[in-house]
Amino acid sequence: MQLKRVVVTGLGALTPIGNTIDEYWNGLINGVSGAAPVTYYDAAKFKTRFACELKNFNVTDFIDRKEARKMDRFTQYALVASDEAILDSGLDLDKINKLRVGVIWGAGIGGLETFQNEVLDFAAGDGSPRFNPFFIPKMIADIAPGNISIKNGFMGPNYTTVSACASSANAMIDALNYIRLGTCDIIVTGGSEAAVTIAGMGGFNAMHALSTRNESPETASRPFDAERDGFVLGEGAGAIVLEEYEHAKARGAKIYAELVGGGMSSDAYHMTAPHPEGIGVIAVMKNCLENAGLRPEEIDHINTHGTSTPLGDVAELKAISEVFGEHAKNININSTKSMTGHLLGAAGAIEAIATILTIKHGIVPPTINHTTVDENINPLLNLTLNKAQKRDVKVAMSNTFGFGGHNACVAFKKLDE
Repeated sequence: MQLKRVVVTGLGALTPIGNTIDEYWNGLINGVSGAAPVTYYDAAKFKTRFACELKNFNVTDFIDRKEARKMDRFTQYALVASDEAILDSGLDLDKINKLRVGVIWGAGIGGLETFQNEVLDFAAGDGSPRFNPFFIPKMIADIAPGNISIKNGFMGPNYTTVSACASSANAMIDALNYIRLGTCDIIVTGGSEAAVTIAGMGGFNAMHALSTRNESPETASRPFDAERDGFVLGEGAGAIVLEEYEHAKARGAKIYAELVGGGMSSDAYHMTAPHPEGIGVIAVMKNCLENAGLRPEEIDHINTHGTSTPLGDVAELKAISEVFGEHAKNININSTKSMTGHLLGAAGAIEAIATILTIKHGIVPPTINHTTVDENINPLLNLTLNKAQKRDVKVAMSNTFGFGGHNACVAFKKLDE
């Protein structure tokens, strides 16, 4: 069976460093940090008192107030980002076959704030079970793609992938395969997360996963730096319109890049810690290269998972050195989490978008906040430190990993006619 080609025709982003694709890209190439003191709740007693929240975002600018109240923030974010991506794609919704348009979305947690608030309200009451009738539909992780499909009338495959922080990368891979196999013409994919809450911050603090650099939040996310002390919690959404190449070509769509492959693997090692030698990461990148029909020496750029954790960063870079050998030093490696923080289930989506835009614009965004060399990291690797670098990027990969040992990797390529 001849697999169909899959291209990117629309992008949408809602991030801590920009509320549109253009704002996001400008933030990335200018090395803007999205970290700042928490404003959503009183964080005075928390070990970590900062996060990468959205800035200057008012949901009622996009969604009717009454409708917005029926949605958790992660669903609101999904609708806003997907609206931008669909508009950007130039799709005429009255002319496409909506039975062949799907929505496959990623969320690692879903409606955490809704769950938290409903339980706290119940605990503060007299024991009577007075729950909001929208409690369950606001909370469940699959409701975001459900709302996207309801709004737009898309009647193809519709579901959420949940694989912790690899969720939206897994969603993209599923979407790729549905289009490759001819099941769909178009799929809106990506992910959203809204875990900057007392439960989210408290839970990750209890695991010692978060940075506690409260005196300098803007420098706290520092992947590959010897003084990194954990990730910075972020929020937002990324949306990507994937389309079968001939379908896109027939309607004269602009094409950002081709999604040429995806790989998946499991560490099979630990609930939260990566394998110290990165064996699952080695496997996922090899799987992605094979699936995409690429040779290691063809890769120009890798947007790493790079969370700014002591163990994870070293293991991932070891894996890159193992997979790419001598060619590793020729690859522009970066971590955009140094700017956005870690968007958990939405990380794969916004980092894939950064990778796509790197191919489009020929600029690799920096890994900011690097001040101290880590002797455990191969000094020959180009980690794109502190300043964006111009480069003609023809083929690039994006890595995303999640608690539970879930690994996903996607590969994009400049369109080859």
